[in-house]
Amino acid sequence: MKIAYLTEFNLNEFNPKTLPRNKLGHGQKCKSIFDALSHHHSVISVHNIDKHREQTALFPKLKRRYHKLRQNTYLSWTEPQFNRDYGRQLQRQCDRINPDLILTSDSNLIAYLNTSKPTALWTDTPYAGLIDFYPGYQHLCPTSRRQLYDLDKRAFHRCQGLFFASQWAADIAQQTYQLPQQNINVIPFGANLSTVPSSSQVDHWLRSRPNSPCKLLFIGVDWQRKGGDIALAVAQHLNQRGYPTELTLVGSQPPSSPPSFVHCAGFLNRQQPQDAAILDQLLAQSHFLLLPAQAECYGHVLCEANAFGVPVLARDVGGIATIIRQDVNGQRFTATASISESISDYCDYIEAVFNQRQYQQLAQSARQEFESRLNWEVAATSLAHTLEGWV
Repeated sequence: MKIAYLTEFNLNEFNPKTLPRNKLGHGQKCKSIFDALSHHHSVISVHNIDKHREQTALFPKLKRRYHKLRQNTYLSWTEPQFNRDYGRQLQRQCDRINPDLILTSDSNLIAYLNTSKPTALWTDTPYAGLIDFYPGYQHLCPTSRRQLYDLDKRAFHRCQGLFFASQWAADIAQQTYQLPQQNINVIPFGANLSTVPSSSQVDHWLRSRPNSPCKLLFIGVDWQRKGGDIALAVAQHLNQRGYPTELTLVGSQPPSSPPSFVHCAGFLNRQQPQDAAILDQLLAQSHFLLLPAQAECYGHVLCEANAFGVPVLARDVGGIATIIRQDVNGQRFTATASISESISDYCDYIEAVFNQRQYQQLAQSARQEFESRLNWEVAATSLAHTLEGWV
């Protein structure tokens, strides 16, 4: 079966060095999907999109300035004129390839596609899930808000099947657009790891992790959205309770000088071998990964932590509930609790796990969750099985 995978990235020669940080995660996800599906079928990267028109158009720039003065967010890329242009460009490429079906992870790339080929979307959220949830999608001007909903509706109308990484995303799509339930599927994404540690490696690391000090790991570029302040407070309160704790920060650092129990590793790009080795070492040595995020559609890093036998502790927002099963591979904490209540809840849970000698079992179970459902091979196999029934 020949699959055309539509993205804005050249997945045949994927180079993360060329991507801005705000597109790095999405690019890595698309590359992982491309590679995993290629184990089952012939997958062709369809990516040649000329964005000159969008980048040079004067009217969107004026609209952005106008809405900024009104303290609103305007998104030029949602404009129909640009997405129609992208649809025509991608359609020409698909016509030359003549695939059996078309797959994408971006609704806007198929919203104006004119094709009779079976089409599928596999994404972590509809645009409706981003509105008023993610920082870049708050205070949207009416035009951009309306266009985002329209892109979703147009894309969903063209799809024979919709695949979401979490039940949260699937529910938003179904409830917002009244979609037929039989067209919606949930297939969790995997861990973006170039090399997956073996079970024997993970067993060795688990035996090597002492109960004290407790080593916490926080990974996130956006300090505020990812909940860096809560991660720092959890480590601080554990130390104040008399439980020795260290916290390593990757990707960001606190606004003020951190205390002595905090180690700042800086920004690490997993696509760079040296950085990947450092990340692997940090994960291998850590007891828990903390992600008390204010907004999170999915969270590949949680799957990556489970691959290393590291349980994850996260705020119950977005698609987190599909990844974390309570007391199986980590713990979710209510999003409605106050900051002080959240900090206490994290600390109480960590202490209880160690005091009741449950850590080894929890860590082993986290690895099992990765092996059974949170890896790309399992995900791609499930998707391929469904797609094969279409042709």
